[in-house]
Amino acid sequence: MLAIIGGSGLTQLSTLAITRREVVRTPYGEPSAPLLFGSVAGQPAVFLARHGHGHTIPPHRVNYRANLWALKAREAKAVLAVASVGGIRDAAPGALVLPEQIIDYTSGRASTFFDGEEGRVVHADFTRPYTPWLRERCLEAARASGLPLQAGGIYGAVNGPRLESAAEIDRMDRDGATLVGMTGMPEAVLARELDLPYVAICVVVNHAAGRGDSADAISMEALSRTLEAGMEKVRALLDHLAPIAHAPAGERP
Repeated sequence: MLAIIGGSGLTQLSTLAITRREVVRTPYGEPSAPLLFGSVAGQPAVFLARHGHGHTIPPHRVNYRANLWALKAREAKAVLAVASVGGIRDAAPGALVLPEQIIDYTSGRASTFFDGEEGRVVHADFTRPYTPWLRERCLEAARASGLPLQAGGIYGAVNGPRLESAAEIDRMDRDGATLVGMTGMPEAVLARELDLPYVAICVVVNHAAGRGDSADAISMEALSRTLEAGMEKVRALLDHLAPIAHAPAGERP
């Protein structure tokens, strides 16, 4: 079963034929919202609104551990995370991007299931943060749907909820980041710790601070318009991804 985590602009999934809702209790507290079970393009799927159904939870307050644990406990086999981001370079507003790497600039977030309470130390391999075979499925879906999906890029994860200064974006650019967002971590590494295949599709909603038409300020009105149009593309892509979002034979999750 494919799990879809919706971010800003995707608090509801119109392509999901809902059959039931479930409030899941976890050892880490409550997830952001009830899980919505149903089907997308005839395939079983579950949807979770990362910021709550009313978009009331800011990125630094999201209970990432509860969200991922709940999806795993309800037998999700792969996770597609949808996120809105700013484009630092090589990513214009309106683009859909499938990043392949991540840099974590966040702090103060509960970022592991292995905090020593089980009496052991676990080091999760995070060389490739996004599951390669699931990235390939996303690219297949994009080709089938005719939607352009940029493959590659480095997601810089920041705390938020404020947007960044131009100098911070310059620093991230020097580090190699091409995108900036607020929810990519610890979500990605928690999925890895649970052996949940995970991939992110990023909707570029604005030029990052100090770049392009955001040279002096970021227009929230323009951002909202771009976000709405971008999420329509994501919904169309999901219709083609859901039927093929499974691991190849013999592929390790």
